Amino acid sequence: MRNIPAAEVQKLQNALPFWLSLGLFPVVLAGALWGGLWVLGAPIYSWVMFSALDAINGTNDDNADPETPETGLAFYRAITLLWVPLQFVLLFWMIWYVPQAAHLGAWEKIGVFFGVGVLSGTIGITYSHELMHQKAAFERWLGDILLAMVMYSHFRSEHLRVHHLYVATPRDPVTARYNEGFHRFFPRVLRQCYRSAFRAEAAMLARKGLKPLHRSNPFWRYWGLQAGMIALALALGGWQGLALFLWQAGVAIWQLELVNYVEHYGLTRRYLGEGRYEHVLPRHSWNATQQASNWLLINLQRHSDHHYKPDRRFPLLQTYSPDEAPQLPYGYSVMTVCAMLPPLWKRMMNPRVRAWRRQFYPDIQDWKPYNKARNPTPKGAPDA
Repeated sequence: MRNIPAAEVQKLQNALPFWLSLGLFPVVLAGALWGGLWVLGAPIYSWVMFSALDAINGTNDDNADPETPETGLAFYRAITLLWVPLQFVLLFWMIWYVPQAAHLGAWEKIGVFFGVGVLSGTIGITYSHELMHQKAAFERWLGDILLAMVMYSHFRSEHLRVHHLYVATPRDPVTARYNEGFHRFFPRVLRQCYRSAFRAEAAMLARKGLKPLHRSNPFWRYWGLQAGMIALALALGGWQGLALFLWQAGVAIWQLELVNYVEHYGLTRRYLGEGRYEHVLPRHSWNATQQASNWLLINLQRHSDHHYKPDRRFPLLQTYSPDEAPQLPYGYSVMTVCAMLPPLWKRMMNPRVRAWRRQFYPDIQDWKPYNKARNPTPKGAPDA
């Protein structure tokens, strides 16, 4: 056997921490096989353990060379490709196995699929987010498959056609308004995002002279994939299997929107008039450099750079100093828990939003037009 070049060994060592997410598979499987307290394994592994590792390891502000070629990222890219078949097999095996598992009570089955939702939401949707931004059609298809497994396929259109264009403006449904609690944000987003995603695709087709339901509308693919997932769940697990499938999807969507809530809370781009906003800058996303959480979430917390340079693969995302981008006090695992408690969240984050305003927009005195969760478009700005 030939010796592996030292440079390749180093690349593998650098990538390995991002593979820790694979530990969720045996943890979720243990909950199904053994029941009891094992059903709590997934949230403990992904939320508690990585928060503890953040407290131990602290932050990491090192930036990779953004000009690193694709060939140098193979070990990082592999985890996002491998995850898709692994999640598919685990999810549908669980749908077949759990409904007929005599050793599991009703609450244990619900707990097991809460863990599946943690896996498909915390990791699966994060990986779909990485894949949907890539140029290769194969990777975008894998991202679509992951989203179909949680019945949230329209997220791709909403994210690419709406969120990235209008982030930190009243025209973006998933930018949380200042002082808007998560429990008000969540139902608003569920209502608005599906409509805004379809309208964005219909507008794209209209510019080509095509009707909204033209066969090239990606919603046909979304509906087909989701129908296939529902049919497979029903065939493997019956009505109980379908109910468990939908439960894990709901858990996954809840986690996605918790993260969306945290990422841009209270941040607003300057309105320039005539329907225009300033260009997206690192200051328009909350950044976090907690090392372990970024391992688990493949650098999603380096969110400022993702919006500034959306085509960068996750290992090349850069971090920024507080002079360039606002910083979260903790990683996403802690911050999403705080977001579920609006009084705690507002006490923690509202002073930071006000400090951000003073730092980056000292000339703006009246922020009221940007504070409204309902009908938030400033006077003179276009409707969403």
